Amino acid sequence: MLRPRIPVNPLPTGIVTPLAQPVALSGTEPNRESSPVAPDRHAAPNAPAHTTIQLTPGSMVALAAGGGAVVLVVGAVLVSMLLAVAITGVSVAVIAVVLRLLVKDLQKGR
Repeated sequence: MLRPRIPVNPLPTGIVTPLAQPVALSGTEPNRESSPVAPDRHAAPNAPAHTTIQLTPGSMVALAAGGGAVVLVVGAVLVSMLLAVAITGVSVAVIAVVLRLLVKDLQKGR
């Protein structure tokens, strides 16, 4: 599918030679009925080498709004994750202090 087509005769001699036909991966023989020079009449035309994207002012505004929404959503997710880590850290610190006091009280009572 993405194999490069290497010309059979790379030197410029004035004689046009066809490109090498890619080999099918499924192990079947390529179709010998069509000649390699004449393209199939049912084949899709070649796409242009350079495609341009034209942005209208409305599409630019929509693109900017979409980008802003993505930034806000990602920011909200990151802030909520930071808050979750902070709350977990504070709760672990409080539990450590409480356990330390309980262990101290148990050692005094002996």
